[in-house]
Amino acid sequence: MLKENLIMLRNIHGFTQEEIAEKIGISRQAYAKLENGTTVPDIEKCMSLAVVYGVTIDSLVKTNTLDGKEVLPPPPTGRNIFGSVTINERGQLVIPKEARKKFGLTGGQRLIVLTDDKEGIALVPAEMFEKKMRQAMEYASAQMEE
Repeated sequence: MLKENLIMLRNIHGFTQEEIAEKIGISRQAYAKLENGTTVPDIEKCMSLAVVYGVTIDSLVKTNTLDGKEVLPPPPTGRNIFGSVTINERGQLVIPKEARKKFGLTGGQRLIVLTDDKEGIALVPAEMFEKKMRQAMEYASAQMEE
């Protein structure tokens, strides 16, 4: 798990083993042992690696898969990968329980569907979206008054 994530993150960020080793204060050989699974970093080195890659320690040491097949890279801090969902014939989908719990989503709650032609779809709780829109309108009104 950890060794796969270290390799994946290093490649995603375009670092060499030597560059990462220098950033966390170890030799390239010591870092290579982390990537091949010969050794495991102590908690301080894990924290340093998490900071360098912008992920949590938890996501650094866990492996996420997509439908149990493809290994996914650890998401950046504050971002999550909850897996995939399938849209049924009626256009419905079930949001994973872990995501519902994290964001306090309940049955009957309204969500705003936002899209980007290149990026995809986002679901935002209606209350949060409406609050942000009110703030934007208040800011625009204040700017017009000045």
